[in-house]
Amino acid sequence: CVHFLLSLFFLIFLKPETAAVLKRTVEALMERGAVVRNLENLGERSLPYKISKHKERHRRGGYFLIDLEGPPSIVSTMMDHLGRDIDVIRRTFIKHPVSKTEECSGIIPVNYEDKLIAKK
Repeated sequence: CVHFLLSLFFLIFLKPETAAVLKRTVEALMERGAVVRNLENLGERSLPYKISKHKERHRRGGYFLIDLEGPPSIVSTMMDHLGRDIDVIRRTFIKHPVSKTEECSGIIPVNYEDKLIAKK
């Protein structure tokens, strides 16, 4: 599995509609085998430029980040899925570097006498 960061710009509606968009998105990700690690609301902001989407012009949007882990194959299907969602203005997947955890090889014995002699 690869670690991805999905950034979405949503239209701002009343809170129940925003929650419904997020729920649809997270459910679609999970159906495709992703594990959602975190969901962050970055708030409503002016868009950097006017965006025409779904026959409307948008100047403001809600910014959300979804941190997920999943197979690389979900990217194209989710881009298509989110492109058809009328509440999503822009969507982007960013591959997030994952720090590799080293396996524990157990306790390594330390010779304290050698350490004491080395200090002298």
